[in-house]
Amino acid sequence: MTGRPVARVVSSVLARIGLLVALSTAVAVIGVVIAAVAVGDLTDDLAPAAAANQAVYQDLTDMSAAAESWSSTGLPAAADDYRQATLRLGAHEQEVRSFATGDESLETAVERQETAAALWIDGYAEPRMAAEGGVGATARDARAGNAAFDAIRSAHQTTTQAFDSRVRSASDGVSLRLRGTVLAVVLLAALAAVVMTRSRRRLLGELSTPLLALEKVVQRMARGDHDIRAAAAGPKEVQAVAQALNDLADAQTRARAVEIWIQRELRTLDTAKDDFVANVSHELRTPLTTISGYLELVAEEFEGQMQPRHERMLDATRRNVARLKMLIDDLLTLQRAEGSNQQMEPVDLAALVRDVVMDVKITAARRSIRIGVKAPQVDVSVLADRAMLHRAFLNVVSNAVKFSHDDGIVDVAITTGRGQVEVAVTDRGIGIPSGEIERLGTRFFRASNAVTNEIAGTGLGVRIMQTIVDRHAGAVVIDSEEGVGTTVTVRLPVQAPPPQLTVVTPPAVLSVVDNEPAHEPAP
Repeated sequence: MTGRPVARVVSSVLARIGLLVALSTAVAVIGVVIAAVAVGDLTDDLAPAAAANQAVYQDLTDMSAAAESWSSTGLPAAADDYRQATLRLGAHEQEVRSFATGDESLETAVERQETAAALWIDGYAEPRMAAEGGVGATARDARAGNAAFDAIRSAHQTTTQAFDSRVRSASDGVSLRLRGTVLAVVLLAALAAVVMTRSRRRLLGELSTPLLALEKVVQRMARGDHDIRAAAAGPKEVQAVAQALNDLADAQTRARAVEIWIQRELRTLDTAKDDFVANVSHELRTPLTTISGYLELVAEEFEGQMQPRHERMLDATRRNVARLKMLIDDLLTLQRAEGSNQQMEPVDLAALVRDVVMDVKITAARRSIRIGVKAPQVDVSVLADRAMLHRAFLNVVSNAVKFSHDDGIVDVAITTGRGQVEVAVTDRGIGIPSGEIERLGTRFFRASNAVTNEIAGTGLGVRIMQTIVDRHAGAVVIDSEEGVGTTVTVRLPVQAPPPQLTVVTPPAVLSVVDNEPAHEPAP
């Protein structure tokens, strides 16, 4: 299986992006640091030196003013001002000289300024301060002093221009570094955008596109295209998923082939079973009818002449013949219930249940068992095969009567709600052992207490009822307690929602006692 793993595909993309981000961060940090250093040089060294150079000129100006004041007035304050300015001048010149060291042109300008200042001080200022105050300078001395101070002013202008030139140069350097940093970051960002675009295209080609193709294959398989297969493309994991999907599709194809074969075989077996049941039923029913007929002839011909032992033998034969006929009928009914030939039509379930109760009333009356029916006043329509559904409820009500005690009561309640109709048949008979309820509906199974009490049956009644109800999209729930009774609940979907009516009086209860129906109020 070729192709790179997803982790390697994603890791390579993330590595490129991470490298560009780290490089951009490093360039930005370095540029900011360099610009900060240049700004520090400008503000911490050059600017104070330039200010000190201006202070030198200011000190010389203050000395000149103090000297002129002393010469004119002779005030001691003028002498103090001169001495203070002289002290400041030395400190400021020292600061300017320290900064200019190593810068040849600036150092020359500073030396020229210091030389001019020294000449003015030694040649004019100091002699004036040493002379008697208030006398005034001669015109010659004044001209000489002005000429010397003009030399100072010229030298200071040259020095100031040198400092201004260096300040501009430093400012331009800071600006250039900042612009360079911004430009480098922008270029790296553009490069990152190009790399991310290429990486996205590569991810789409190696990961997203194969996944989208795989999704389309899955969707086509879900729509029933069983011949489609996924292409082995993309990372290893995607290829593995595609291979697994193809294997699953191949397995499903083989399973469908096996299923079709099994269904064909099952249809063949169902046909053979139906033919077998029909043939066996026909072959058994004919001799049983003959045997039953001859038994009746024997009974009539030898009526009053047989010994009690022979009569018991004849009765036992009759019961077994009847039991075999009932078993054959149940088998045929179960075969029809499991078949697909059903005549569906709207059926009033309440009326059908009442008909079932009327069919069972004779058997119930023989044992003084009462059957009460509680049904709504409106029709409850279901879509059903009338004959089959009649047989299902006949089995339920007949079993309720069969397993009830003499003089017992069987209740049949019909209720509707939530698009369903529910028929509950409750008896107070022998019940079913709790460990055997799950086996109800198994073919030929009969509860142990029914066998012990020798209650006749084929063990197919519940199976027939459940099959018919299943065919009608219904459900069966059986609740029973041994010695207490059994409740069989059948739920069927109604054909249409029942009308919402306001019931003023309770529904009537139909009771059947001694073969005669009578209406009594509901308990």
